[in-house]
Amino acid sequence: MFAIVEITGKQHKVTKGDVLKVEKVKGTEEGGKVKTDKVLLRSDGKKTDIGAPFVSGASVEFTIKEHGKHKKIKVFKKKSKKRYEVTQGHRQQYTEIEITAVK
Repeated sequence: MFAIVEITGKQHKVTKGDVLKVEKVKGTEEGGKVKTDKVLLRSDGKKTDIGAPFVSGASVEFTIKEHGKHKKIKVFKKKSKKRYEVTQGHRQQYTEIEITAVK
């Protein structure tokens, strides 16, 4: 059984036991359990339920494994012949979650 779920504004295809890195989930601590009802699609191989916009009665439970930061990316801007160069760095925060149940 799999489901397509909206977590932190983005869609993810999940099954039980999957480990995902999503954008930081605010207001949660490591080891905490979270339940979301924003299931867009649910399928068990034989029957598929499509939501409009969400599937009623469907939910996905997951546990928070850790919070962290991704690798640093460098943002470089340049305009040729104008002596303009800017370098910036950015580290996106993430939350690692493990899917415990797809209902």
